[in-house]
Amino acid sequence: MTRKGAGRWSARGRLRGWGGVTGMAAACAMTAALTLLPLSHGGAEVLGGDAAGPGTAQAVQITADNCTDPEASLPPSSGSGPNIEKIKKRGKLIAGVDQNSFSWGYRNPAAGEGKDKLEGFDIDLVRAIAENILGDRDAVIFRAIPTNQRIAALENEKVDVVVRTMTINCSRLKQVSFSTAYFQAGQQVLAPKDSTITGFDKSLTGKRVCTAEGSTAYEALEKQSFGAVFKDPHDGTEADEDQLTVPNQLDCLVRLQLGEVDAVVTDNALAAGQTAQDPAVELKGGKPFTTEYYGVAAKLGADDLVARVNQVLVDYRRGGANSRWMQSYQRWLEDGLPGMKSPPAPKYRSN
Repeated sequence: MTRKGAGRWSARGRLRGWGGVTGMAAACAMTAALTLLPLSHGGAEVLGGDAAGPGTAQAVQITADNCTDPEASLPPSSGSGPNIEKIKKRGKLIAGVDQNSFSWGYRNPAAGEGKDKLEGFDIDLVRAIAENILGDRDAVIFRAIPTNQRIAALENEKVDVVVRTMTINCSRLKQVSFSTAYFQAGQQVLAPKDSTITGFDKSLTGKRVCTAEGSTAYEALEKQSFGAVFKDPHDGTEADEDQLTVPNQLDCLVRLQLGEVDAVVTDNALAAGQTAQDPAVELKGGKPFTTEYYGVAAKLGADDLVARVNQVLVDYRRGGANSRWMQSYQRWLEDGLPGMKSPPAPKYRSN
């Protein structure tokens, strides 16, 4: 996916541009085909039956009652442990990522032979983790994971970490462990420029709004929808062909282009990449209506790995304007999300 193409909404509400809807649909089909399949082997074996089972590390129990500061994570450590040793023995870090989020994790068709084709802000962070643990930034097996499979991939030990614009919150802390925050984002409305929708407000009344299944955007609409239509009739069942709740956030943009929905609610960080790709859409409402923080997710109880990732993030933030975090931000995100001077400050639990 590139920045090429100028989209235009026709009288029938269909968007044409940057390769067309057909190209977008093909991209989504490719995502489905590659779900939980290795994107890059490098000679390593996929995590298999010898994986350590539950209980290899002590889980810090989180409940709705005592989760008052979900961004607080374990103190950083350069030490080892069962999960670190498993990665070292394998010789590869297995990371769940996106391959369709422009500037975060996406396949660059313009990359030359021998160059990284999977690129973005999240991909840079994965490579920093691999470099710290294994001494090689390329010692990674990337696996494409839909939004609604991020937690399942960790629970089923298909991946070691998920680095995929995943918001830290109390609900998810019951299922996975998170690093400290590495990025601040927020929910916002994405719609055609000529739409009457003005933001996350009453202008959504009666409008068809698309979100990714298992996303914080869906949760936000459950709390306050302003009369928007955002639930499919069979939400919560195993029925196929959901129109409004989809496996991948990019699928929402495809539906928006096809005129099948009127708006998308998603992280402004993701939407900024989509507006860079398609000038016919824009973020509505000026500012995000939530504040959310992305974290690196690991299996619940993988404390040694979480502490190690937190140490990576300490190093990643170090250096102010010359930090590796800032260099990655300037390369991938500054054009669409200008004005950021630093990453979120880390918070650590006392216990």
